[in-house]
Amino acid sequence: MKNQTVKILGIIPVRGGSKGIPGKNIKLLGGKPLIAYTKMAVDEASLLSKVVVSTDDEAITKVALSLGLEVPYKRPAHLADDKAPTLGTIIHCLEYFESQGEIFDAVCILQVTSPFRKKGMIDEAIQKFISSDADTLVSVLPVPHEFNPHWVFEENDEGFLSISTGDSELISQRQKLPKAYYRDGAIYITKTAIIKNKSSLFGEKLTYILGDPKLHVNLDTMEDWYQAEQIIEKINNP
Repeated sequence: MKNQTVKILGIIPVRGGSKGIPGKNIKLLGGKPLIAYTKMAVDEASLLSKVVVSTDDEAITKVALSLGLEVPYKRPAHLADDKAPTLGTIIHCLEYFESQGEIFDAVCILQVTSPFRKKGMIDEAIQKFISSDADTLVSVLPVPHEFNPHWVFEENDEGFLSISTGDSELISQRQKLPKAYYRDGAIYITKTAIIKNKSSLFGEKLTYILGDPKLHVNLDTMEDWYQAEQIIEKINNP
């Protein structure tokens, strides 16, 4: 994938029926519908071949279209309940474009619920994905040292604790802990071949891009929403 023009489909999966934050995907945050923040990140990117919204909801469709986003079809109901995995939505989107004669080398998933991304982050992620020839790229944040897997314990059947990594002894010094990361939800990029052939968003070769902890929020609850409002306040009043 390194030495060819790579066609990447940006997919913004946005369903209706949110329970934790009713109507969250188009709820106003800092005076803008939530989905608008992902649209702004897309507008900064030049390496996405196409960007579409996959939704089942008419209200979301109207807002997306008003922002200049493309909504080429209505997502089927069985792919839009709160138990439906994202993978099915992505496969459905790829199959739609295949039926239209469009083939993409990879998919970039942009979740509305992680609205804040570093400036230029999408293109930076795509460049690393292509240059590394990874199967998958995810955006991540550093795991705080106290939660590093080498310092995390699991309980066994006898009620005793063991180190989650399987190590027999604890690493005594924080400075000697290996770096560890967790997904921040802002960007996922995966080769189409992995999605179709392995029914997975994760291939064997996994690379990453670092997000900004100051911009991180994952919107599931109203407490998360209040956190997002605080982030907006800091962005607008640095």
